[in-house]
Amino acid sequence: MFYLQSHIGELAALFVSVCWTMSALFFEKASKKIGSLPVNIIRLALAIVFLGLTTLVTRGRFFPSDASNYNWIWLGLSGIVGFFLGDLCLFKSYTVIGSRTAALIMSLAPMLTAIIGWIFLDEILEVMSILAIVLSITGIMIAIANKNLKLNIPLKGFLLAFGGALGQAVGLILSKKGMGDYDPVAATQIRAIFGLICFVVFITFVGRWNKVVSATKDKVSMKSVVVGSVFGPFIGVALGLFAIQNTQTGIASTLMALVPIFIIVPSSIMFKEKITARQVVGAVISIVGASLFFL
Repeated sequence: MFYLQSHIGELAALFVSVCWTMSALFFEKASKKIGSLPVNIIRLALAIVFLGLTTLVTRGRFFPSDASNYNWIWLGLSGIVGFFLGDLCLFKSYTVIGSRTAALIMSLAPMLTAIIGWIFLDEILEVMSILAIVLSITGIMIAIANKNLKLNIPLKGFLLAFGGALGQAVGLILSKKGMGDYDPVAATQIRAIFGLICFVVFITFVGRWNKVVSATKDKVSMKSVVVGSVFGPFIGVALGLFAIQNTQTGIASTLMALVPIFIIVPSSIMFKEKITARQVVGAVISIVGASLFFL
């Protein structure tokens, strides 16, 4: 029990990968049918409600009214960078290159997070942790490299997914700076509120509200958005903030980046994609890398 408690941050980050795998699959399915903008604004609105109901039970507050100005400023910035700019790019990349390829490019997030954390948070990674990051990312790249070698990935898709990775990395750093000891679920709600506000302004500016209204009438897609919202901006992101509270951002981000490994089997079933030996080898290497965090 003590061993598990001493690695609670790493375990939470690992489970985040599972949550984000589920959200990526369902959000890709919905985005390809109703568009990425409607999916983004609907899932954030749902997340705010889910998060509020959770904190109403756990803290007696639906709204994070007890957050300090410091919390609001830094978590708000994190929401703008991560939930708006980063996810705006990431969800669009799903429609261009698919969630599996996007997940590979998103695996750059740990390196970006570790570098930014080193520069701005003075976090120092031990040799074993650096080795774990390298192995995990190597495994992820091997697992999906076969697809990238056979197909030409559109530059637009790569840049969009990279934008998602950068948004996630910077968002995590800003979250850690702004959260401190504040409740992770309430902190996630603050991020989601700012992300939603940005999407409301953006959709109004580009005049896409008709597509959002039309999307809400698609029952099949709405079910996918609801499921994705539960696993993504609700459980997944809240656990992600809990993870960075209890371990270094570079370590947490690496374990969260195992999505390409977890997504192999379900994506092959949902989108009829083959599983290759290269993917299995990559998965094993990544799991070995992730396990080094627990030594």
